[in-house]
Amino acid sequence: MAVGFFWASVLLSVFFVVLALDIMGLFNRKNYFQVDGKTVVITGGSQGMGRGLGKLLAQKGANVVIVARNKAKLESALEYISGAAVKSTQRFHFISADVTKAEENDRIICEVTEWNHGQAPDIVWANAGMATPSFLIDTSVDVLRQQMDINYFAAAFLAQSTLKAWINSPALKDVDKKSLSSVPARHFIMTSSSAGLVGVAGYSPYSPAKAALRNLSDALHEEVQFYNGARYHVSGAAAPEIKIHLVCPGTISTPGHVEENKTKHPVTVVLEEGDPVQTEDEVAAVAVKELERGYYFIATNFLGKAMRASALSGSPRNNWFIDTVFSWVTSLVWLFVQPDMDGKAWKYGKTHGLGNTKSQAAQ
Repeated sequence: MAVGFFWASVLLSVFFVVLALDIMGLFNRKNYFQVDGKTVVITGGSQGMGRGLGKLLAQKGANVVIVARNKAKLESALEYISGAAVKSTQRFHFISADVTKAEENDRIICEVTEWNHGQAPDIVWANAGMATPSFLIDTSVDVLRQQMDINYFAAAFLAQSTLKAWINSPALKDVDKKSLSSVPARHFIMTSSSAGLVGVAGYSPYSPAKAALRNLSDALHEEVQFYNGARYHVSGAAAPEIKIHLVCPGTISTPGHVEENKTKHPVTVVLEEGDPVQTEDEVAAVAVKELERGYYFIATNFLGKAMRASALSGSPRNNWFIDTVFSWVTSLVWLFVQPDMDGKAWKYGKTHGLGNTKSQAAQ
């Protein structure tokens, strides 16, 4: 037993050393997400994480287009983002649109392409979303549909419009099939949520839409391999590789989070107690850093990374060794965490009774 314990300790120590070195980027120094001089579209770009992303990408030399509905917020956000530009040649633009409508997403890509001198955008980030947390029985049918529209269909429609534009784009000039691997990839990124990885009481109107987004991302990741392979067929046109990514942030201190708390049930507050809270800039920095490392499935804090590891299933791995071992560890951790969360919800119901089903803010 002592010998077994010794080797188990050695293996665990090696795991944490490798994990630390991987986090520091020792094993992967190439930048897989180069944005300097590229045109980036960000929906939900007028505030919160979208605004933070716009600022960070501007600091990295990108041309940025932000999309939202409120023109006043867009104008303010664009001034903030453009102020972070590092080159006089960078360009910035905003589009007011309702991304829950399929035709509006077509319009966004067409308008950006025209603004971008006839070239489709290089990077499109489906970041629009909002949470209206409550218990399912307290949620109207209209809100349930609205949550699916803004948190799932907005991204699905944008993905469809973007992929059509990329696949039907004219062939690259002066590029042969042998040198395609050296052409910078195009990236389509979706912002999901750690709430889509683990069910939490009080998020039933919201988290299923984010969970659906994760499955859409996995499916698209495989679908684009068909297009990427077809580039090399004798009849294929020279085109950049297409990459799909999924980003799952946790709690972000934004105006949207303030709105969330207005409908949040008190038991949800109890279950979230102690969860890390990040600023829009912190979330943007982690997301972009991991995109630069070539990651597909990204969480922005340690709790989110643990939730991601426990929910990997058939999703592509960022790092086969780290993800595999981390998933083993978290599968054991959840044997204790899940009963604890269930127990907290049960205890709250026993203490406060069935009559107390409304949000904490409404009391």
